[in-house]
Amino acid sequence: MEENVPVSDVLNDIEAIVFKNAESLSVCMSAPDIVLLPEPQQLREMAGLEVDEFARAMGVSVTAVKRWEAKRTKPSATVQKLMQLLHENPYLGKQLLQ
Repeated sequence: MEENVPVSDVLNDIEAIVFKNAESLSVCMSAPDIVLLPEPQQLREMAGLEVDEFARAMGVSVTAVKRWEAKRTKPSATVQKLMQLLHENPYLGKQLLQ
């Protein structure tokens, strides 16, 4: 006889698999893809930006960036999309400052 497993249990199992070895990665979810991004600080450093430059490039305050880097808050979906673009093209950060 088949066992009915609640959807929440299945989702928890999937989440455990996805995040098992992704301690230094953030997840940017956009239908239908899931893109693993470096943490904001790693992304900022890869782009060669200081905290204030990264904040301007993302269109947020320096305080917001510091909160992301301290893992107190998460970037909005819009900022995560911009981070995905920056991850794909690290030179974009400098271009956004011009």
